[in-house]
Amino acid sequence: MKMYFSWRSVEAGKGLEMRKLVLSGFLASEEIYINQLEALLLPMKPLKATATTSQPVLTIQQIETIFYKIQDIYEIHKEFYDNLCPKVQQWDSQVTMGHLFQKLASQLGVYKAFVDNYKVALETAEKCSQSNNQFQKISEELKVKGPKDSKDSHTSVTMEALLYKPIDRVTRSTLVLHDLLKHTPVDHPDYPLLQDALRISQNFLSSINEDIDPRRTAVTTPKGETRQLVKDGFLVEVSESSRKLRHVFLFTDVLLCAKLKKTSAGKHQQYDCKWYIPLADLVFPSPEESEASPQVHPFPDHELEDMKMKISALKSEIQKEKANKGQSRAIERLKKKMFENEFLLLLNSPTIPFRIHNRNGKSYLFLLSSDYERSEWREAIQKLQKKDLQAFVLSSVELQVLTGSCFKLRTVHNIPVTSNKDDDESPGLYGFLHVIVHSAKGFKQSANLYCTLEVDSFGYFVSKAKTRVFRDTTEPKWDEEFEIELEGSQSLRILCYEKCYDKTKVNKDNNEIVDKIMGKGQIQLDPQTVETKNWHTDVIEMNGIKVEFSMKFTSRDMSLKRTPSKKQTGVFGVKISVVTKRERSKVPYIVRQCVEEVEKRGIEEVGIYRISGVATDIQALKAVFDANNKDILLMLSDMDINAIAGTLKLYFRELPEPLLTDRLYPAFMEGIALSDPAAKENCMMHLLRSLPDPNLITFLFLLEHLKRVAEKEPINKMSLHNLATVFGPTLLRPSEVESKAHLTSAADIWSHDVMAQVQVLLYYLQHPPISFAELKRNTLYFSTDV
Repeated sequence: MKMYFSWRSVEAGKGLEMRKLVLSGFLASEEIYINQLEALLLPMKPLKATATTSQPVLTIQQIETIFYKIQDIYEIHKEFYDNLCPKVQQWDSQVTMGHLFQKLASQLGVYKAFVDNYKVALETAEKCSQSNNQFQKISEELKVKGPKDSKDSHTSVTMEALLYKPIDRVTRSTLVLHDLLKHTPVDHPDYPLLQDALRISQNFLSSINEDIDPRRTAVTTPKGETRQLVKDGFLVEVSESSRKLRHVFLFTDVLLCAKLKKTSAGKHQQYDCKWYIPLADLVFPSPEESEASPQVHPFPDHELEDMKMKISALKSEIQKEKANKGQSRAIERLKKKMFENEFLLLLNSPTIPFRIHNRNGKSYLFLLSSDYERSEWREAIQKLQKKDLQAFVLSSVELQVLTGSCFKLRTVHNIPVTSNKDDDESPGLYGFLHVIVHSAKGFKQSANLYCTLEVDSFGYFVSKAKTRVFRDTTEPKWDEEFEIELEGSQSLRILCYEKCYDKTKVNKDNNEIVDKIMGKGQIQLDPQTVETKNWHTDVIEMNGIKVEFSMKFTSRDMSLKRTPSKKQTGVFGVKISVVTKRERSKVPYIVRQCVEEVEKRGIEEVGIYRISGVATDIQALKAVFDANNKDILLMLSDMDINAIAGTLKLYFRELPEPLLTDRLYPAFMEGIALSDPAAKENCMMHLLRSLPDPNLITFLFLLEHLKRVAEKEPINKMSLHNLATVFGPTLLRPSEVESKAHLTSAADIWSHDVMAQVQVLLYYLQHPPISFAELKRNTLYFSTDV
């Protein structure tokens, strides 16, 4: 007997039959749909019966308009369901059902008639409700039967909601056809039939759906003369509550904010001046003054993550097209799409406010992605303001001349997005950068000092680590090690701050840092220098201050290697089943203790789980847990909370295999890619059931903890999406065999897999609570054996 399986490297007989999961999920939703159509038809017969009496509720014509084609649609789907159900229940790999989908698609003409009448049907139902009390009562509470094995026998739904269901259904069936085709081998007899059904469905959908996607147009921008241009760059301005990308030009005596004018092709590009401030009139508002300014609302994290996912997927498509010598037109189209997404990410990711005030009136607000840029702009302006500057007003001609010179003088020509880069430019580093911040010298007087580390990711900088504050010193010695994840990064920045403990200076503005920057520096992460196995020590000079640090890099493919512990007495690198059996526990002690400590005193810590803990502290905790030392609890209560969070992440990263297992990894990747919600639900829950019990119980325990952390997002700035980004690649990553089999480079590993790993964890984090007992008892629709 020939078996069909949809992914490589899974032995026949062991694989999860994706076709069956897709179909059983669809069947479950098809049963609900039939019940909804039945609920609509139920009042039709009594209404028809009264139509010919002396006291009709509705006329025959009204009834026929409102319930137009519902009976036909019901019969088509009932027949389809009755034929498909036994095929899925008595499943074998030879089963064919393409003809059923082809027949269903061939009857879409009935839907066309329904859609054409839909608006009139709604209007008629609305009018009848207003003029007839009896009909209003009927249409407000139609009873829909629950699925056969559900606890709810009926739910109440309005007629208006039910009349929309057929419109929704064609889109749903089309998604299922996509999923089925993806998991049907090309030589399977169903393949051509499903292809045909999909073609008919797509043609039908495009005939009824006008393309109502108003494409957001992206703009590009440019720089000054006679006066010298000192600095220019792209900044996001908040103007009339919306974000606009501006090109800002700093001349020797004036700051000019411009945008590039749209011109017809071939014409010389020009700038349009939005506003200018002579530097003599420019002031920076104090923290107290900025409190009165409008608050900045950050863009939802999940939307930023979605943009990143799209960008990564498009990057992969472009690489594939290039490798297959694809058409340049197709590549250009993909690049254009990628630019649109990168532009939106660039516009919506910055959150650090940079406020500028004209002493004669208006204030302006920019948003930057890093305190480093803000400090650069502020310093450049303040340096120029030390000269003897005069206030002035530019005439319209002078303003025109100045704005006109911007184009020639600009130093930053392109928006900082990767789609503007040449193909031969470095794609950046993917993996883990280990950095030790040793010490600093060169301070004039004693202060409370700390450093932060930033790396670039998707074109903008993100703060990744922070040393402890070294109190009252001119020579701080931190000697703290951090592990920073790189996503195509090319630069590392180190910023040195003086900590402000004065409560009166604390600014309520979300991301405003009132601590004073003492110095800042940036180094390029050169793959040749960084990619040696040894530590590389360096000194970064900033404003007369020297910070000594060391770094080494582990590529993502190297970081996939898991080394099981030689000794089975510890907990790190030991199978989770061995640890729970030894401890006679359901969830390893280390996981419970770390979670308890984070919930006790770290749940409101900004960036909990994202900000790295000090590596030496983490190693000390690892040693104590491995030795099962009696002082564990005492040590935990004294330890920095980021180190405890880091220990928990390290425990999961060092398991001999990921928590969600090597065996099921390909299935998780397939499941999360399903388009149909019912099939996805069926598959994702089935996969959880397929995990060994210790893994499943620990996963559910961690899930509930991460949800509790995300509840404090307004304070800790960690949303479900942030947490999924941190933990997804740790709980779920390809085995070395799997990654070697189909991934060519570290960048590919990031774009193909990491985004999907994040999406898998996010799916479970956004899911209503999942209980172990309920999961084991409820096999959803049709259970399959893994």
